[in-house]
Amino acid sequence: MISSTEAVFKKLRCYIDLNQNEWAMLTALPQKLVELEPGHEIVHEGQCKHNAFILLEGWVASYKLLPDGARQIIDFQIPGDFLGLRSLLLRTSDHSFEAITNVKVAEVSAKHIFAAFEKAPRLAAAVLWAASRDEAMVVEHLINIGRRSAITRTAHFLLELGARLRLIGVGSDKGYPCPLSQYLLADALGLSAIHINRVLRQLREKGLLTFQKKHVRFDDFEKLVELADFQMAYLDQEGPLMPQAEG
Repeated sequence: MISSTEAVFKKLRCYIDLNQNEWAMLTALPQKLVELEPGHEIVHEGQCKHNAFILLEGWVASYKLLPDGARQIIDFQIPGDFLGLRSLLLRTSDHSFEAITNVKVAEVSAKHIFAAFEKAPRLAAAVLWAASRDEAMVVEHLINIGRRSAITRTAHFLLELGARLRLIGVGSDKGYPCPLSQYLLADALGLSAIHINRVLRQLREKGLLTFQKKHVRFDDFEKLVELADFQMAYLDQEGPLMPQAEG
């Protein structure tokens, strides 16, 4: 049985208000509870026939390594996120997942996930929504790196993280706890550590945002949103689109 499911529930109910039976089916999935320390790889690129994971506690980075050893972080996963869903349908994993804090994950086999989806198609739709939302965020990150200035992409990314965390009940429009180092943030934004340090200083000096001591503080939330042209529609977290079914 999957424990610590509150974050998963808050996330999935943005799309479907799962009924008691559907929710019980998700929480009753046979699983192995795994606790990992920072730096431990959960799935590596090229791995075949691995299971899926539900992140219950902590933060994870998904990334790809280039032949020269450089790393591009694709995104950061927070509690309630699914890891490796796409690879259940593909033969191999196309990227890696690594714990960046102490984490707790529920490891679930493809066999049991597909069996649950067959019995509860609305649950399958909810998980498909989660995967589609992840893809929408990757599109925004591509625009970040390709078209937005360093200060705009940094503001946009930190606002996005804040919105994702608020969905699961962490932080507010005043700020949120954030365990990311400047090196991790730089790898996600396609910047050097020196450059991201300069950008964060600029945001602080403009009175918009302060990132210190593992905490992001929004000093002027409205002006930061304006600077980043941050529009939350792509996160699709305004509330259930599908009402609760009977049963």
